[in-house]
Amino acid sequence: MKLIEKSLLLAFILTVLFSFTGFAAGCEDIPNHVLRLHVLANSDSKEDQDLKLRVRDRILAESSRMMDHVTNKEEAQNAVRAALPKLKSAAADEIRKQGYHYPVDVKMERMYFSTRQYKTITLPAGEYDALRVSIGKAEGHNWWCVIFPPMCLPAAEEPKELRDVLNENQLQIVEGKGDFEIKFKTVELYEQFKNYIKQK
Repeated sequence: MKLIEKSLLLAFILTVLFSFTGFAAGCEDIPNHVLRLHVLANSDSKEDQDLKLRVRDRILAESSRMMDHVTNKEEAQNAVRAALPKLKSAAADEIRKQGYHYPVDVKMERMYFSTRQYKTITLPAGEYDALRVSIGKAEGHNWWCVIFPPMCLPAAEEPKELRDVLNENQLQIVEGKGDFEIKFKTVELYEQFKNYIKQK
């Protein structure tokens, strides 16, 4: 291979690496600005999945004013922690109203999520803080959304939006402005490996 060809190949490889490094760094920081809601059904039966959606709706209704005046993720976490007893009571009440006797666990938890799409955004794989609602055995399919910025909460005032808490690079990542599919998969494999090592 000629020197000029080697130089061009090296330049191309370095460009790809630098491009990916910026992408990976942006992905790594996104969980620091986002709080998720995660509702797990008792099982995958139709009845349990329907119940999950009822509990979800009740939690969202109870949380509708929770993010008023909240300006960052730390404030959002504090608001959720303060509301945990109320949210657990509401979830348990909804389960009883629907004629079930499942226990329910409602807590803040840091947990691994694979790359997931919600409406028009894609959140990269990684460890996120989440309000986690586990119904019964919590062995069924889950439902999730973003509660800060409040993408799935009705708001009484102008809510914070993703553009208010993410930088331009991160915003392009979650909005999919660019061909990020392979990069998302690479980040997901890297995050899965990190999660695997952490559990060892």
